[in-house]
Amino acid sequence: MTAVTLTTLGLTTTQAFAAPEPPKPRPWQARHQAEIGQKHAQKVLGKGVAGPAFSAKADTVAGAKADAGGDGGSDEAQNSAEGTAQYTEARTAPGVVAPGAYGAAWAQLQDMPHTGGTWKHVTNKPYNSDDPRYRDVNSNSSGGAGKVTGRITGIAADNDGHVYAGGANGGVFRSRTGGGDWEPIADSLPSLSTGTLDLDGSGRLWYATGESNTGATSYVGTGVYVLADPKHGEFQPGNRVGGAELESTIIHALRFAGDKVWAATSRGVWSHSTTTLSGPWTLEFAPNPDYLPGGSKAKDPSAPYKNIANDIAIDPKDPSKVILAVGWRGGDTYNGFYSKAADGSWQRVASLGDLPTDAANVGNVTFARSADGSRYYAIDQSPDVMAHNPDTGLKGIYVSKSGSPSGPWTLIADKDKLKGSGSALQGAGYQPGIQAWYNQFLQVDPANPDHLYAGLEEVLETKNGGSTWVVPGPYWNFPFPCWSINPTKQTGDCSPTTHSDQHAVAIGTYQGKTSVYVGNDGGIYSRPVNGAVDSGGHAKDWKSLADGTIDTLQYYSVGVGKDPADRSGKGVIVSGGLQDNGESILRAHDKVMGSNFGGDGADTIVDPANGCNIAEEYVYLDMWVTQNCAVNNGSGNTDPSKATSYEVAPPDKDLGGAGARFIAPITTDPKNTNTWIAGGRHIWVQNKGFAIRSGSEWTSAYDLGAGHVATAVATVNGTVYAGWCGPCNNQGFTRGIAVGKTDGTGWHQLNLPVDGALPNRYISSFAVDENDAQHVVVAFNGFSRTWTEGPGAGIGHLFETRDGGATWTDVSANLPDVPATSVKILPNGGLALGTDLAAFYRAPGETDFAVLGEELPTTSVQQLKTGPDGKLYAATFGRGIWSLNLRRLNGHNSHNGDNHDQD
Repeated sequence: MTAVTLTTLGLTTTQAFAAPEPPKPRPWQARHQAEIGQKHAQKVLGKGVAGPAFSAKADTVAGAKADAGGDGGSDEAQNSAEGTAQYTEARTAPGVVAPGAYGAAWAQLQDMPHTGGTWKHVTNKPYNSDDPRYRDVNSNSSGGAGKVTGRITGIAADNDGHVYAGGANGGVFRSRTGGGDWEPIADSLPSLSTGTLDLDGSGRLWYATGESNTGATSYVGTGVYVLADPKHGEFQPGNRVGGAELESTIIHALRFAGDKVWAATSRGVWSHSTTTLSGPWTLEFAPNPDYLPGGSKAKDPSAPYKNIANDIAIDPKDPSKVILAVGWRGGDTYNGFYSKAADGSWQRVASLGDLPTDAANVGNVTFARSADGSRYYAIDQSPDVMAHNPDTGLKGIYVSKSGSPSGPWTLIADKDKLKGSGSALQGAGYQPGIQAWYNQFLQVDPANPDHLYAGLEEVLETKNGGSTWVVPGPYWNFPFPCWSINPTKQTGDCSPTTHSDQHAVAIGTYQGKTSVYVGNDGGIYSRPVNGAVDSGGHAKDWKSLADGTIDTLQYYSVGVGKDPADRSGKGVIVSGGLQDNGESILRAHDKVMGSNFGGDGADTIVDPANGCNIAEEYVYLDMWVTQNCAVNNGSGNTDPSKATSYEVAPPDKDLGGAGARFIAPITTDPKNTNTWIAGGRHIWVQNKGFAIRSGSEWTSAYDLGAGHVATAVATVNGTVYAGWCGPCNNQGFTRGIAVGKTDGTGWHQLNLPVDGALPNRYISSFAVDENDAQHVVVAFNGFSRTWTEGPGAGIGHLFETRDGGATWTDVSANLPDVPATSVKILPNGGLALGTDLAAFYRAPGETDFAVLGEELPTTSVQQLKTGPDGKLYAATFGRGIWSLNLRRLNGHNSHNGDNHDQD
């Protein structure tokens, strides 16, 4: 361990920005525009989350839905405004998380022993979203995104074939071959959340941690790190620049000028010397310093929104002339552009030509400068447009032909110009720039100052300074005449495209060929920088670089069942629900994973005896079931009688966030796998197992009450435990546990006073003893009172009852104070726990916990499940799915452990 003050690291805590990445539409939504569901999206994004608050109130969003005239059931952006806030609520309510919370937990983690056994990477195979085996009605297969991985939020590339890609919560990967054959190089750091990656003039790689999206599933970081020899070395904690000044922030951009680097962060604009890396960062500008840590308003719930800086533009002719783009994407009075006045103070810029400077129209902004200094470009997302235009949040793309960030700036593209240039986004409510608050990048071709790549939901390109545009990377291929669901072709006669939602870009050279690299919600893609396009302006030469050696997949869930096609009887099918990338399926002998359900994947049920029996949740309990792995040649899309997956959503699905959480809990009774439980406002039960074919076959066993929604459910032998919250945000947060029978009898609320034995925090998971349903362990998300405010914030994360909830004991013991996400009683009686940092294990008869196994990356473990193969599976939110052979748990290893047994 190198010298760094680990006790103060503010590691990867979820930032409280209320409405990040939207759920992905499914293909049938694309082909039937009425169901794309973006109608009046910005009214929700503007009203529901624009006000500075830690999370949008459920009633605020619901009110916005009513105001917008939406139906509440199919509106994707409305869903995102509410649903993504919920990810934050689980970790913050009730209160504000203080900086340093994750850092203290990470420091404690370093000194804990490890159990025997080594985690095995399960999803280290290519993941083909266009797998022709799975072309049923709810698959995105044939959309054109090809091989995908999780969200990439930073890219850097040199002229020797080295490419560096940063996962949203997966760390940095290096390729030495212009993309592919990746290796992780940042796994020793306490934060794997990527803000941006940059190579400086000396060839050093700068890694700014803290994902550069104001999204509730975006984790903050631990500052900026520099790797002197990125071609061969790996990041270490001692590579950090400066002190603790940038801990617990997100970093939107690093910009270099002379011997100084500037950082645009969620706590203002900072600078540091690039020649002397020690010493603190200097705060250059914060529009509302009272809201910074240590300020008089630092604990105000609006504090995270009051000092957001998005980018920095530096005059290439005079590095002392700097313009700052500052502002919360939902709108605030401080939003605007700032430059230094003669007296040295930062003042709002009054005019920049076409580029607006009024607070209402300056939101998320990205700058890019040409290599020769003759051009500056900018993308501007407008809070006002976002609040009033149902189709877009984009104000425009602009150029300064003087090369000065002071302009004058000229508009070169707006929503309509891009829409008419070959965009796939043509429907009402989903047009270019609809997610400009989330999707932005800019990159100028070093060889041509008029050649610009721009990223919104799609990849855009101009070769003449913005006079005309093409869309080389459309959202998907479904709307185009060349598209076909023909299973013998990837996407009919269309060329492959990229995944949607663009975040990062770089240009680099390998073996004399120059390529552009783009990062998005599906990973990283490349094409020749001057690549070919078809008659519609769509690229003919995209290459996915997700070859299976880079895994940044963000899983919510995992399910495992025996593979009926495996003759040995030992092979299993592993499925999992993914943010942005549907449901993955990996059969026993597959060399490539497939995607049998599109859109967002949430919770998952898999039959242990037959892994082709799968139930998956989209969002808000919109459940679908298949009994053949959803294998289909596409005929089910035109002939419903040939479909192999079926919608079986409980009625709460139609109520959206008022009826169920965005990622709502579903489970089965291990003693009777035909009995399923789904938690919304109601606790729903169905007893047909995978033979269910309609949502009408569910019955309500219990109504949790108006405003209450389930956060966790579990059942054994007909006894059900249901954790709920409502309200679920900081404003009046309440929680409880209801207990009853699957037949609807015996239901009652446990007596859980706010200052009682159980903390007043989000209930994330139950583990019920299969041999005694009165024996239950419950896990709590969030942090203890050390790091949060509010009455009843509590202390522990894990509690146990042996009398059905009448009395509880805190069994957190030596666990780090970190959000707990999933608890599991193992077959040997031991206890496994997934958290935002690691997985832990308590052996039978013991009190203390050890870190579970070796080599699991430091990222959030969202769900733990056992498989019929005797292994424990961990779904991580940023590094895929991993498995551990439970037979290897005999004894504890030292901190560094040397037990590398696999199977």
